[in-house]
Amino acid sequence: MALLLPAAVTLEHAPALLAQLGAAVEAAGPGPLVIDAAAVTEFDTSALALLLEARRQGAAHGFACELRGAPPKLMELAALYGVESMLGATPAA
Repeated sequence: MALLLPAAVTLEHAPALLAQLGAAVEAAGPGPLVIDAAAVTEFDTSALALLLEARRQGAAHGFACELRGAPPKLMELAALYGVESMLGATPAA
């Protein structure tokens, strides 16, 4: 199962994205939930909260979450907050 993040992942968008995340977690079958962040261009710390919640929900349901295509600036923000290693990220090409 995959969750495609939109261009903007900010506090304004967090409630809708959290609902999408919940639906993706419920629909996920065996294997990881892949979160594709390649389109993300605008974000704030709520993006980190969403990604950490995805990992928490995945673990509660017995599967991993993989973050793919995360923009370098998002990973820099994650490093600043000390959560980079928790995201299971594959950097953008």
